[in-house]
Amino acid sequence: MIVVDTSVLIDLFRGHITSPVNRLKQLERDQVPYAIPAVCCQELLQGAKDEREWSLLEQYLETQEILLPEDPWKTHVAAARLYYTCRRQGITVRSTIDCLIAQLTIEHDGSLLHDDADYEKLRAVSPLRTLSEQ
Repeated sequence: MIVVDTSVLIDLFRGHITSPVNRLKQLERDQVPYAIPAVCCQELLQGAKDEREWSLLEQYLETQEILLPEDPWKTHVAAARLYYTCRRQGITVRSTIDCLIAQLTIEHDGSLLHDDADYEKLRAVSPLRTLSEQ
């Protein structure tokens, strides 16, 4: 399973041309299924600049496969463990949400398409697989 992070979707919607955005466009052209973590939907919607943008984002997200934890308690505990492990090793992860997205990707045996250096830090302490080069 391919999991797409907010960082890629934001760049896509802003019209930025990046390697991860190009990869996502290729996935769509090839009709390769991918999923978006539910928390990424929240991040996208809370960043909407007006009602029109909110509506467009919501319409887009309603058509996507949304990734949810199978056992929310275990997922959140494991995400906290990722953050804790990084901190204990002197690795700074800027967002606890990134730990949650990484954990969801691991649990669903996926590969994460992202454009966020925090995920490469998380790869150093976990079995997280990524499709992006940082």
